[in-house]
Amino acid sequence: QVQLVESGGGLVQAGSSLRLSCAASGRTFSTYAMGWFRQAPGKEREFVAAINWSGGRSRYADSVKGRFTISRDNAKNTVYLQMNSLKPEDTAVYYCAADGFQYGNWPPPGYNYWGQGTQVTVSS
Repeated sequence: QVQLVESGGGLVQAGSSLRLSCAASGRTFSTYAMGWFRQAPGKEREFVAAINWSGGRSRYADSVKGRFTISRDNAKNTVYLQMNSLKPEDTAVYYCAADGFQYGNWPPPGYNYWGQGTQVTVSS
């Protein structure tokens, strides 16, 4: 079992940067792939970025490539999402997730653990 708590959201202007953090409980965090997802009002939740257990592999949605960077610090049980050049269309609740499989397949076929989300609002 792992619990995930996101932080770092807020209200920013277009072109600004934010860094989201996701703190995880449990000793198995370092073995899990982690992902970031987002859900805008009236839309379905969508994939943003993912990183494998070691941090050596990552993948991104086309809409954020070149602007967002996912990283992790296994010593701190934390995964990050650095968001640069933010756009109004990035406005959403951002969730982190863990696949829950120790040294699982890449990319993860699914995610079993989810945080509560953090709001990111980008004004134009």
